[in-house]
This record gives sequence, C-alpha cells and structure tokens, in this order.
Amino acid sequence: MSPRFLFGLLGMALAAAAILLLLWWLGMRMPGNNPSQRAPLSAEEMSLRDELRADVEKLAGEIGERNMSHYARLSAAAEFIHDSFSRAGLRPRRDTYQLHGQPCHNIEVEIPSRQTTQLAQAPPILVIGAHYDSVFGSPGANDNASGVAAVLALARRFADKRMQHAVRFVAFANEEPPYFLSDEMGSGVYADRCKARGDNIRAMISLETIGYFSDAPGSQTYPVPGLGLFYPRVGNFIGFVSNMESRALLRRVIGLFRNHARIPSEGAALPWFVPGVSWSDQWSFWKRGYRGVMVTDTAPFRYPHYHSAEDTPDKLDYDRFALVVSGLEKVIEGLDER
Repeated sequence: MSPRFLFGLLGMALAAAAILLLLWWLGMRMPGNNPSQRAPLSAEEMSLRDELRADVEKLAGEIGERNMSHYARLSAAAEFIHDSFSRAGLRPRRDTYQLHGQPCHNIEVEIPSRQTTQLAQAPPILVIGAHYDSVFGSPGANDNASGVAAVLALARRFADKRMQHAVRFVAFANEEPPYFLSDEMGSGVYADRCKARGDNIRAMISLETIGYFSDAPGSQTYPVPGLGLFYPRVGNFIGFVSNMESRALLRRVIGLFRNHARIPSEGAALPWFVPGVSWSDQWSFWKRGYRGVMVTDTAPFRYPHYHSAEDTPDKLDYDRFALVVSGLEKVIEGLDER
C-alpha cells in the first residue's frame, strides 16, 4: 500500500470527521440536561396516561385501519376527533378538501389569543398537529393514534387558557402513502390555505409516532452511519427533529422540554433529505416557509411494528408516553413567553 494511498485515506477520514463535527456543532448540540433517573408518575400524569390509552384504543382498536381504502373508518376517526374537541368545550372546524371524489377533513380547533383584535398585525400562531390516518394494512396505534391522542389531550388542557399566541390543535388527513410528501396530504392542503391567508404561524409542532420506548441495548438505530457516535443506542428517549432552517426553534423547544420533562430527550437539526427528517406533517409547513419541529420516538429506527398489522394499542408504553405529553404542555406554555 503506497504512502500516497494512505494519505488519501487519512484525508478522507479527516474530512468525514470534520463534517460530523460541523453537523454536531450546527444541529446536534442541544441546550439543557436529561433527567438522571425515572420517577413514579404523579396522580395527574396517571390520569393523563389513562386518557391517552383510551383514545389510542378507540382509534386503533375500535376503529382500526383508517385511510382512503377504508374511507368509512377514516370518516369515523374524523368524527371521533371532532366530537372529542367538542366535549372539551371547544369549537372544532372541518377544513375540507376533495380527494378521488371524496371529502377529506382536517379537524382543527383554535384557542384564541388574549391579544386584542385591534392590533395592526394578527396575533402569532402556534400549530400543534398530528395525522389521524393509518398506513394500508395497519391499525396505526403508534403511527399515529399516539400523536392524535396527544393532540386531543393537549387541547383539553389548553381549552380554558388564553395566551399571547393563538394555539391551533389540528388532526390531519392522509399523511401516509400514496399521499406522503405530496400536496395531497391533508397538512399540505392546510398549510397552503394558511399561507394564502397570510397566517402568522411562528411554529408548527408535528407529533409523529410518540408512544414506544425500550431499555434494551441496541434498541435504537439511526438513518445515517455515524449518528450513533453522538446519540444513545438505547431507545428510551423522545426525539425532536427539524430541518436546518428551523434549528433555532428546535433548540428552544428541546430546551423548554428538558427544563420540565421527566423523560430523556434528544434533538437534531439535519438537512431535510436525511432519511426520516421529513417524514411527517412538518414537511408541509417547511415547504411553505414556516418553521417546524417533529416530535417522534423515531418510528422505524426503533419501533419493530412500524407500518405493520402488529402496530396495536398494547405495544405502547403509556407511562412514558404520558411523560412526553406532560413535557409538551410546558413547551407550549414556554413558547408563548417569547
């Protein structure tokens, strides 16, 4: 082996190391610290846990697979979400569009800002969303009844609050293939309409597959070689992911989460084309120029039942799921202070 070849290998290794260090500095270095140990759930968290379980069992157990191939079930899920918002004392609105000759509904509620309507500029808006459809052949407990259950739980907790921001809680239709990463996604239609109205959306938080955790060594994998050098190999944390343009928002969100939550978290701002980074409704908002963050248990990089018939309600860890949602409540409150 020639010295020239060895120097070439060394140069490539150093270049790769430099790129990884740059990515760490720009997008992986997150504020705050993780909790050192798990604590028992409080009475409030136990109530939240039971609430989350009931909604996941309704969507993924009773209703089951819900998509355009099972349109009646997709409609039943939309009706359940609408009724759940109504029972919380909120006024849900159907944001409807046509797909293959069938009406599809994004379901939203807005908690109004306490700011007066006389302001020259409309109050800023926070959007908290999750898709309620499931992939073909799956009841979709973790993907994504977990996200919808979290949206419903958070909406209930903010129903009587008034903040500087208006807060919208939205359940989106048709995130899964064949509409995935297309303008036919419910979130794509919704974000288009927001942009056309000039909605002042400061942040979008997408709740995507957030209910599975594991303490087994090697239970966590990553989409790109080398990321495992910076992140745990055990899937006991919740992830926060953004594109590079949203990294300031990401750092704010995960900093707030770590200040309050009693479950580990990891964050990464990465280029949108890295596998997994764009895999949910935040992509629709990025495409329209809004800042957004995905909250996720990392789906196929951890969850063995991803996009399968085995994605059933019994697979979720509802204790840790409740800790995630409790932490997200504090994130929403904290984002309003800035």
